[in-house]
Amino acid sequence: MKSKVRVALVGLGRMGRIHAGTLAARCRSAELAVVADADPRMAAAAGAEFDVPWTADVDEVLADDTVEAVAVATPTATHGELAVRAARAGKHVFCEKPIALDRPGTVRTIDAVTAAGVKLQVGFHRRHDPDWVAATRRIHAGEMGTPYLFRTSLRDMKPPPAEFLAGSGGFFVDVTIHDLDTARWMIGEIVEVSSYGTAIADPAIRAIGDIDTALVVLRFESGALGVIDNSRAAGYGYECSTEVMGELATTRIDRPQHRHYLWLTPEGASFGINRDFEERYPLAYAEEMEAFARCVRDDTMPPVTGLDALAAFDLATAADLSWRTGRAVPVVPERRDGGVVYAFEGQDR
Repeated sequence: MKSKVRVALVGLGRMGRIHAGTLAARCRSAELAVVADADPRMAAAAGAEFDVPWTADVDEVLADDTVEAVAVATPTATHGELAVRAARAGKHVFCEKPIALDRPGTVRTIDAVTAAGVKLQVGFHRRHDPDWVAATRRIHAGEMGTPYLFRTSLRDMKPPPAEFLAGSGGFFVDVTIHDLDTARWMIGEIVEVSSYGTAIADPAIRAIGDIDTALVVLRFESGALGVIDNSRAAGYGYECSTEVMGELATTRIDRPQHRHYLWLTPEGASFGINRDFEERYPLAYAEEMEAFARCVRDDTMPPVTGLDALAAFDLATAADLSWRTGRAVPVVPERRDGGVVYAFEGQDR
């Protein structure tokens, strides 16, 4: 049996701790080698919890010859820089989305990692969730015939603090980017984006020029249509669901119950609802790290590449432009070796 890939986890916020726990206990082909965070108290606490070395100095991680790969889960603005530093140190890179807060920074990062000759996988976890994977395989196998309509919802129970949102890249880059990647993966390339947004749940979000609720309408290259609804403030709980309607079949991926039992009383029936993405996606987070480790170990192509991340970023910025200008934005999928990127009028190339 081939040995496990030794992965260092950099950044111990909420996503970082999820990935640390996955690498420490739920990944067949990887092991957690070290944890790092700029806050030494957080690093020390995680090191003790997961029984691994810890550091507050990323240079120590990059200088460690026993570390084969680095998972970057730091604040968004630092993703690109750390990914490039890790790649130039000869480490394979798993990077949370988005790669950077602007397109030029995203392109520079992808180019630098490619030049270093290491793997780059980006964290679109829905591509590894068993429900989405199974449905998408059947669509791609032709069992649905021609897809006609794609519909998806992504709703958080309550908004993050405005301080976080101010550095998140904006609603479409932070939230809708997942749905846009899912749309491309399940249905195909997109040729037009129209979006509508409002800040209605929290005045602090409006004050920073962002929104908390949005609708996005897509036209696919195939002629199919798509509808995305997103919210940061669905008070009932967390929901992520998708429906694809096609010529021969329709598939629905709905929110699973947090606990798989019904509570029945004379007043009615009730069941638990997920409160956040951590409760919804434990299998997906484990499988995306497993996929990353396998591509490093077996020298295969990552399932979600830097160009996939760039394509989703392009579409998210087109959605943002549509919301700000009040018009539909035609987009052109440009095919190149290894993937697709998008071009549209007003884009920061």
